[in-house]
Amino acid sequence: MGAGLAQAFPAAKAVFDEVDEALDQKLSTLMWEGPEADLTLTENAQPALMAVSLAAMRALEATGFSLADKVAYVAGHSLGEYSALAASGALSLADTARLLKIRGRAMQEAVPVGEGAMAALLGADLPQAQELAEAASEGECCQAANDNAAGQVVISGKKTAIERAVALAPKFGARRAVLLPVSAPFHCALMQPAAEAMAAALADVSISEPCVPVVANVLAAPITDPEDIRNRLVEQVTGMVRWRETMQFLAESGVDKIYEVGSGRVLTGMARRLDGVDASSVGTPEELESAAAALNG
Repeated sequence: MGAGLAQAFPAAKAVFDEVDEALDQKLSTLMWEGPEADLTLTENAQPALMAVSLAAMRALEATGFSLADKVAYVAGHSLGEYSALAASGALSLADTARLLKIRGRAMQEAVPVGEGAMAALLGADLPQAQELAEAASEGECCQAANDNAAGQVVISGKKTAIERAVALAPKFGARRAVLLPVSAPFHCALMQPAAEAMAAALADVSISEPCVPVVANVLAAPITDPEDIRNRLVEQVTGMVRWRETMQFLAESGVDKIYEVGSGRVLTGMARRLDGVDASSVGTPEELESAAAALNG
């Protein structure tokens, strides 16, 4: 996870070193050597994923690429919004790492293990997912958490309510409902304690105006005001990630090329569903060199 970038690009290695120092933890060693069980703990996974994204971005910038000159918007899915903010200069790398450590720990502690759950609804749109969540709630938390793409919505809440939703899903238009292997029910009202922890943490952090607008998860619209960014990051903890609408906004705004910078290709696959939009992943040295050639050409 990010080892290839660190070996190939000094600018990427510097990111991992700075994150290690900010956290007073050898997170990079955990990422490259394990144990995997420790890396997948939310408080480690969130800053680790951010570190890979920023390592790729800094390596790309070392080739002469300029975010401010070449990019119209940045966006990130859930914790990825912090990566987008760091890439655009709104947050420092060190502050971003510390915030994500706090965020991961607070999210994990907000709900006792085994009491929350999330499920992916395949083939259902957002209104159908919301109707299903209401029908399954029976007074317990059950709500749409991620509107990822057409026909792909994730619900989150109390485990018993989510299990009822999975059983009811075919009656509400879902082709399939799958419980997700997550450690907590993210982006729902049960995360309120984590939202309060993030409000306190963010109050002590300096936020600058980003060099390009950041499309906020909870708005699916661009923001640049530092205080607005601070407030939206708090809302994001309990609020729905409006990713489908975010992608629609980008397409309708004339964006025809999207780069997913960091680990994985899930968002690239979602973006490729948009008509007239080309999407690429930038997570390996080879992908980075290809992107640099295209962006700097």
